Amino acid sequence: MTSPEPLFARLTPGGLRNYLDTLRAESTGGVLLVVAAVVALVWANSPWQDLYYSIRDTEIGPEALHLRLSVGEWAADGLLAIFFFVVGLELKREIVEGELRNLGTAIVPVVAAVGGMAVPAGLFLAVNLTAEAGGPHGWAIPTATDIAFAVAVLGLVGRGLPTALRAFLLTLAVVDDLLAIVVIAVGYSSGVHLWWLLAAAVPVLLFALGVRRGLPWPLLLVLGVLAWGFLHASGVHATIAGVALGLVVPVAAAERLEHRWRPASAGFAVPVFALFAAGVTVGPEALRAAAQDPVARGIAVGLVLGKPVGILLATWLVSRVRGVSLAPGLRWADVGAVGALAGIGFTVSLLIASLAFGEGSPHTEHATVGVLLSSVLAALIGAALLLWRGRRHDALRAAQATP
Repeated sequence: MTSPEPLFARLTPGGLRNYLDTLRAESTGGVLLVVAAVVALVWANSPWQDLYYSIRDTEIGPEALHLRLSVGEWAADGLLAIFFFVVGLELKREIVEGELRNLGTAIVPVVAAVGGMAVPAGLFLAVNLTAEAGGPHGWAIPTATDIAFAVAVLGLVGRGLPTALRAFLLTLAVVDDLLAIVVIAVGYSSGVHLWWLLAAAVPVLLFALGVRRGLPWPLLLVLGVLAWGFLHASGVHATIAGVALGLVVPVAAAERLEHRWRPASAGFAVPVFALFAAGVTVGPEALRAAAQDPVARGIAVGLVLGKPVGILLATWLVSRVRGVSLAPGLRWADVGAVGALAGIGFTVSLLIASLAFGEGSPHTEHATVGVLLSSVLAALIGAALLLWRGRRHDALRAAQATP
């Protein structure tokens, strides 16, 4: 029986291809995400803030179909379905040909993702269950990692790290998204209607057959919209339809569709969502109120501290249980640096905040501030640590190359 391979020693060919594809597309998407969030913050704190809120809260859509939603809700429920469709395609590729293909390579990012969600959730609950004005229902807000934002930072400062370690962050973030999807579907859906849920399965199955038979894309798009609409009517968050559609696509077609839809997701859907989700008042009074809210404090502790601690601890436990060490040249500080960057929780964290407390709730406003500031802090800490570790690896390679 062969001994397990050291952690982060190398990637499978499929895993390497998935990593490079993601890195090329999400870096630009991360920059656009940050730009959209900055525009939202500036606009919502400018003399034209009334125009911002007026646009965000304008309701459009057919009332008869229960789709009379605000522009902000359309961005969260509708456009993010594109983002989750790409996530579903990523999951399909990772499961079939990537790092999640077999237990030996899948166990590390899966357990790390679980640890990176459990510890932040536990810290959030510890803060909010003991506070009189706490909001424990938002326990899942600090559990998500934003792929686009994290990859943008990773692309800037993580070049000196081994490829397998950088890909670990991406695979972990994909698993993180999968777990977040389960949380959204189970924990933040209300009044589920079984018949509408079963009706949503029909266009999903027809979509799977249509992709295999080469059905024209306008017809596939119609099936996707139907699946989204039926799931919306069922009471389950409609973005889950995107994941379901992505998972039923054959892996060969998944690669093609991911290339086609990733620009729409990273370049349009996610930035537009950020534009209407990140617009909150950040004046002295608003910041003081957020700092006094246990929800915002729990988010900060969960993302900035809980994420790296949970990921590092879970990865260490995997190494102890499997009896393996890190690949030669790697240190646990490298894993901690990657874990710190995973504390960037943006897109899914903002979505869960709106689902947990609803639009207009003070908790939602404070949670948004907490997510934004904590994500920036996690990005700065993660970037500094990755720069430090990258330089150490560059120096090690230079010393080894010297005769």
